[in-house]
Amino acid sequence: MIVKKLHEAGIKSEHAYLAAVGSIGLSLFSWVASNKQENLERADRWGIFVGEWAPTFFALGLALANYERNDLATEATRYGGDA
Repeated sequence: MIVKKLHEAGIKSEHAYLAAVGSIGLSLFSWVASNKQENLERADRWGIFVGEWAPTFFALGLALANYERNDLATEATRYGGDA
């Protein structure tokens, strides 16, 4: 249901994968930047928090990719083509 709503909103699997890679990059940047701050613990926690988004985005990307593949197969079957 959530995947269908995301698909209908125009979000594709590539968008979720890009968000996951962006999350990893932002986490790495936050970790590198935290070495220069006074409150090291807080900055490190922020990097870990952002890094924890990546698996969720990758999972959404896989779910959307499966939905897109099934949607394409359904359309091909409906119109007499091969998937």
